[in-house]
Formats: sequence, C-alpha cells, structure tokens
Amino acid sequence: MAEAIRSHYWAATPLGAIENWPAALKTTVSLIVNSRFPQCIVWGPGLVTIPNDAFLPILGDKPAVLGRPFSDVWSEAWHEIGPIVERAFTGQPTFIENFAMKTDRFGADEEAHFTFCYSPIRDENGAIVGMLDTVTETSFAVRADQQLKILNRELGHRLKNVLAVTQAVTLQTLRRSTTLDQAKAGVSERLAALGRATDVLTASEWDAADLGALAEVALAGHQSDHISVGGPLVQLSSSQAIAMALALHELATNASKYGALSVQAGRIDLSWKIDPAPNPEGIRFTLCWTEMHGPTVTPPVSKGFGSTLIERTLKSAFKGNCVLDYRPSGLIFTLDAPLAAVSGAAGLL
Repeated sequence: MAEAIRSHYWAATPLGAIENWPAALKTTVSLIVNSRFPQCIVWGPGLVTIPNDAFLPILGDKPAVLGRPFSDVWSEAWHEIGPIVERAFTGQPTFIENFAMKTDRFGADEEAHFTFCYSPIRDENGAIVGMLDTVTETSFAVRADQQLKILNRELGHRLKNVLAVTQAVTLQTLRRSTTLDQAKAGVSERLAALGRATDVLTASEWDAADLGALAEVALAGHQSDHISVGGPLVQLSSSQAIAMALALHELATNASKYGALSVQAGRIDLSWKIDPAPNPEGIRFTLCWTEMHGPTVTPPVSKGFGSTLIERTLKSAFKGNCVLDYRPSGLIFTLDAPLAAVSGAAGLL
C-alpha cells in the first residue's frame, strides 16, 4: 500500500500532488503504512480514503478505494456511519464495540460487525483536517457468541428434560419398591441406563444418537452374546434415545430375571426396519424385541413399573404404538411408529 500511495495520481483528487501534502497528512500516512493494525485515513472535506494493507481485507471485493471518498466506499452503510464520521470532524472521537452494519463486500448484502475508533486528526494549528479509522472486524466472534448462546439455551432445555426423566424414574421406582435395598438397586440401575444413553448422545454432541450404537451400549451388561441386534441406520433425537435406552434396560432386566436371559439356551432378537407404503404418511418404523428358548411365559397379573415405563415413554417419544405380547414361547415387544416421527430415519428412503 505504501508503494500504491507513492504511485497514485493524486493531482486528480482534492489532496493534490503528494509533494504538497501538509505535514500532518504525511506523518499520519507514515504511521499507518508501518502499522499491522487495520487503519484508514479519511482526509478533508472530500473524505479522501487512504487505507493501509491491514485494512484491505475488511473491504472484501470492493473496487480499489485509494483516493476515493469514504462515503462512496461505504455507500451502502453511509446512513449508519456517516453521522459518526461527522462527529469525528467536529472533534468528537468515537469508540464502538461490535457495531452491526449492513454491507456489500462480496457481491451480496450481509450483516458484519466491527469494533472501531474514529479519531479526529489535527494539524499543527489544532484545526481538524481529517479522521483516523482504526478498526477490527468482529463478525466471526459475534456470530460465535450468538451461536454459543443458542447452544446454551438448547443445552439448558435438554438438561431440564433429562432431570425431569431422572426425577420421574426415581420417584416411580421408590413408590413401587417394597424394601430399601430394592429401591436402591432399582434407582441405581435405571440411572446407570440413563447415563449410558447420555454417553452416546454426548459423543454426537447431543445432535442425534445412532440406534445401533445405543442398543449396544444399553445391552452391554445383559449377556449381550445372547442378543442379536440389527437394522438399518436410524438416528434418534435426544428424547427418543433416552426413552429407548430406558426401555431396552427394562426389557433386558426382565429377561434376565424371568425371561430368555434367565436360562443358558435363551436368545433375544432385537431388530428394526422401515416398512414402505404407497405414500409418505403411511411409511412406518417398526422395532421388535423377540425372546426365544426361555422359560414358559405367563402374563403378569398387573403391570409393573418396567412395562408402564416402556409403553408410556416410547409411545410419547415416537408418537407410535407399543405392544407387550406375553406369549408362552417368549415375550415379544413391538414399537410401531410413523417414519416422520423418527429423527433421521426419513433419509433412508
């Protein structure tokens, strides 16, 4: 930029030939061209622009600005910054942080943010002859801060949901327990299942949870070598992942105590699929838990907390139907839900 200033045809501008410039202008030009901080001189009534090299990236793809009026350079935002420039030329310095400004630097309108100082430049007699614009762009930092606030609000919302589930599971476990040891074991196991679900969600930054990975983690402590798991790639939302993890825990716990996992020969098949239909509204997501080669099953006299939790949480999270079928040959649990309600499944078709 120093070379560009020396070779520029200044005679065609209000500044005139460079050898006739006043001392204040020559001194300020020398200061900015030797600075790595973005700076720009705005000189005289014509607002003639003289930037340094560090200032150029702020201009983006704007046409060459050297020697042009500052009001032309930032014409699209002059209604915003023009009054601030006027104050600088009356002797009032201005410092503004993260100033939002509509601008066109790359062929399209955008909102950019700048922290800048407009400082009056005085000659040897104290008269104001120009303005020094010292500026840094903060667009990225401002957007990052805005995104962080959004993420924090979303995290707070998700934490409240997890705490609500934790509270509900704990209270219901305590209400249905007949001994303190039973209550302690039930709460501990269910909270551990909840924790494993949050581990899967945390690995994906709580964006979504892969059903296959979730099932593997949820069933890890329940003779997983006796359980076959399979199905297409399906991503669950955070609420669906938590509901599914708790449901799988209850199914596996029941199977370990009374069902297929209580005997050596017992096996469980956990599978899910997408059932096509003539129109998108009819496409279904189906998950099935099938127990085989276990003890003869007798339907329970009343619903326990486990079956209630399975039916209520999954029905709510997936907006679907849940069926626990206590067949003599083995328990079969089925979840049938519209594909549109399953986060990430729609992309499979």
